[in-house]
Formats: sequence, C-alpha cells, structure tokens
Amino acid sequence: MEFILNSKIIESEKKDKIKNVIILLHGYGGDGADISSIAYTWRRFIDNTIFLCPNGHQVCKLNPNGFQWFDLSIDDHNYIIDEVKKAETILIKYIEQIKEKYNLDNSQIILAGFSQGCMMSINLGLICNQIFKLVIGFSGKIIDKNDLQKRIVSKTDMLLFHGDADEVVPPSNLLEAKDFLERNKIKVEVNMIKNCSHHIPIEALSLALNYIKKII
Repeated sequence: MEFILNSKIIESEKKDKIKNVIILLHGYGGDGADISSIAYTWRRFIDNTIFLCPNGHQVCKLNPNGFQWFDLSIDDHNYIIDEVKKAETILIKYIEQIKEKYNLDNSQIILAGFSQGCMMSINLGLICNQIFKLVIGFSGKIIDKNDLQKRIVSKTDMLLFHGDADEVVPPSNLLEAKDFLERNKIKVEVNMIKNCSHHIPIEALSLALNYIKKII
C-alpha cells in the first residue's frame, strides 16, 4: 500500500510482530526526515514498533525546502482554522491507511509531534472517533480552544512538553493547554523544561520514552 503522505519509515530493532505504531509529525517548515531523529533515538528501546514520519501535505510557503500542516503566511484566523481542518482530514485518512496496512486499531497508535505537528496531534487526539494510546506533544499549543471544544468526541491521554525559554511558541501555551484539557476531563501530564528554547531536548525525549515503555 502506498500512503497518501510521503513517509520515512523506521522499524524498531526487535520486530517479530508489529504491535504498535508511533506517528511523528514535524514542525512548520520541517519534514519527516527531520523528525525521524526521534525514532532513531527511541527504536532500540521499544520492541515490535514501527515509526512513521510523514511529510506535510503542503510545501511550506516560507521555506520551500520543507513542508507544513497548515499555512501561516496569511494572517487570517478563519483561514488558518480551515487549513487545520483540511490537514485533519488528510491525516485521518493517512492513519486509516496505517491501521489497514498493519492490522492495528487506534489503541495501538501513539501520535507525537513538534510545534505545528504537536498542534495537529492534540486536535487528532480529541476529534477522532476512537482514542489513541497516547498523544505526545513538544513545543505546541491548542490552536483554537473554542473551535476544538465543540468538536471533542474522544479523550486521548496527553503528555506535553515545553521549553521555558521558547521564543516561537510562548511557554504560557503549555499551562493554557493543561487548563483546557483538565476542564474537559482529559488526562494530561505536562513538563516545563528549564533553559530550553524552541526545540526538543534530550530530557524531554527521555521522559517521553520512559512513559511510552510503561504503556506498551
């Protein structure tokens, strides 16, 4: 099967039978190869798991060498929400293809993302009909709380990280996301990483890996 999104695929070192999938969504202007570094860090510690790192469906308008999940070049909130929903539709179809290919269901899938990819992962974890095993988010936010609240149909557990010195997505977004998720009775664990700017530090990767190992 050919996936609708061009993807870098990495298998765990021990892969007798694929029992879990971790989907890694890159940030604005990045690509699947970029975020696949997480997969190479985790793969030796997680058995029977395959990592899929798709490219966004759009070439990034501000960085044509990379991709985007939704366009940020037009400063129009309604336009951005429409673009987010288009991306959701594509990613849901992509996830259905993965489930079919590997004979899995949502409870065997972890969604993880950085920045814009984190934002998409949070949305998917709440709007899809079945809960996922987990959403892991690095340096993201909830794009539009009012819009998302109206569309919640499932309540996937969330594990969120943010740097306290993030200059791109302000760290206050982590606390706002925590408040939103708790008010909607969604289990969430948050970690603010000290002296960390807009990237994924080793500390966050280690904490996320330890969490994953407990649940799969």
